[in-house]
Amino acid sequence: MGDNRNFIIAIFLSVLVFVGWQYFVIEPQVEAERARQEAVAPARDDAAAGQPAATPGEARLPSVDEPAQRPGQAAPGGGALANDEALGASPRVAIRSDELAGSISLRGARFDDLKLRQYRVSTDPASPEVTLLTPAGTRAPYFAEFGFIPAPGSNAALPGSRTEWQLAEGEVLTPSTPVTLRWENGQGLTFLRTISVDEHFLFTVTDRVENNGANAVTLYPYGLVSRTGRPAGSSFFILHEGFIGEFPSVGEVALSYKNAGDDGPVKVTDTEGWLGITDKYWAAAIVPQTGENFVANFSAHPDPTIDNFQADFRYAAQDVPAGGSVEIENRLFAGAKVSSVIDSYHQAGIYKFNLLIDWGWFWFLTQPLFKFLHYIALYVGNFGVAILIVTVLIKLVFYPLANKSYVAMSKMKKLQPEMEKLRERHKDDRMKQQQEIMELYKKEQVNPLAGCLPVLIQIPVFFALYKVLFVTIEMRHAPFFGWIDDLSAPDPTSIFNLFGLIPWDPPSLLLIGIWPIIMGFTMFVQMRMNPLPADPIQAQIFTWMPIIFTFMLAGFPAGLVIYWAWNNTLSVIQQGVIMKRQGVPIEIFSNLGLDKLVGGGKPKS
Repeated sequence: MGDNRNFIIAIFLSVLVFVGWQYFVIEPQVEAERARQEAVAPARDDAAAGQPAATPGEARLPSVDEPAQRPGQAAPGGGALANDEALGASPRVAIRSDELAGSISLRGARFDDLKLRQYRVSTDPASPEVTLLTPAGTRAPYFAEFGFIPAPGSNAALPGSRTEWQLAEGEVLTPSTPVTLRWENGQGLTFLRTISVDEHFLFTVTDRVENNGANAVTLYPYGLVSRTGRPAGSSFFILHEGFIGEFPSVGEVALSYKNAGDDGPVKVTDTEGWLGITDKYWAAAIVPQTGENFVANFSAHPDPTIDNFQADFRYAAQDVPAGGSVEIENRLFAGAKVSSVIDSYHQAGIYKFNLLIDWGWFWFLTQPLFKFLHYIALYVGNFGVAILIVTVLIKLVFYPLANKSYVAMSKMKKLQPEMEKLRERHKDDRMKQQQEIMELYKKEQVNPLAGCLPVLIQIPVFFALYKVLFVTIEMRHAPFFGWIDDLSAPDPTSIFNLFGLIPWDPPSLLLIGIWPIIMGFTMFVQMRMNPLPADPIQAQIFTWMPIIFTFMLAGFPAGLVIYWAWNNTLSVIQQGVIMKRQGVPIEIFSNLGLDKLVGGGKPKS
């Protein structure tokens, strides 16, 4: 064991860095962001009386002779409205499907009212449905719109964000009943907008402009997604939230809410792609028509008290000849990032739309692991049970490699007496001591690093599972058994309030639940199956590591902690069987000083 000293110390230091980062950087950032949001919201309301303030939510796309990167602006006005009050301020067309409920404002033909019917705010089935889009004038507007910008010097009247469209065809937008909106500018231009929605979250918006006037007209179609505010706690290093887009010319564009103001605005010119705003589980993204030249922009409002984000695109000039027409088709995704749904849109031709889900750098592990878990969960009816089954299957796949490693560890234990003799014999000659030990390894055909292999095998799977549990909506509110009603959230119990018996809510650092304790115990048992290292520093590391991991993983998703505890248990069983076959004593009881009690005998006098 002495030869693994540097490796063990490296693991210990890595754990300390990770724990420190989690509790002294990540959690303070989350708390600071929450406090900032609470401070900014009243400021918006108070500013109404003093008028240089702004009502959140009025997006602005620049005209063609202004810089394309200019961020969306908020319009002047009063304080924030209640959602129902803002919705009642304009006529609307209802949206109804199994997945969606809401409405489209006829004023501006804006998508600004959308709820996700299959998702609740909490695990309580009576909690409100998740609200995705909200209208301008409310505390946190979030909407999408499509429209037209006039050519420089043109006096043609075009529909804008305050234009009131007329419902020409249809009554309620459903997957089987599209609606058509109509507006005439009184100068010979007729605008027809047909909106359809599929059975999930994809809207198709087809604009047709008919020119019945005597002169040709040039205009620039656009689309945008605008958001004021950001989700609480959007500062996780493992997760991207904020601007997102994919384009053949530049690849991925990803600007976090935190960095959008400093790193943007960003401008992309292309003929294919998509852009929008994403959260952990939800997103709103606009998809320009493939083959049409467009300029995409990502910009954040410079005023720190407004926190406005806008992703927009503008097509190249479209000429509508006298007596002719122009038609262009855009799409809007607004909904939950369900893997199968997102994949279907990608397969249907939306460029790299599968990357709307943040699978991370190790997507080649994360995606297959998720699909495997999801497949098994469909049969067993429980993602937690699926995690247990997948862990067993992973163990079986790596059994030959792990078996070889445990055999090597058992041989190392057999060599412990010989190694101690060599250390004692050459205690004053460190170099000679190491040479003799290496000769012993060579003679007995033992690899001293083989025992590290099981741990190294687990690390990629561990992080892939962590990503799956953290970013996939399928894991959101997925129950296990007992008190675990959400595998994507930490174990809600805590030993410091006796698991709920004491009416006190401990701080997050002390939320050490039942499953983290089980995990720590299994890790402790696994490590104590081996004798403690002779080196006192290494012995202390082995002693404290299970405790450190218990505190560190307590704030991780419960599904991950369950996986780690179950994996440790399987490893203990596997190692115990191999040690017995190799004739190596299992020294867990002697390491704890309990061997005499377990053996039933009394100490000799």
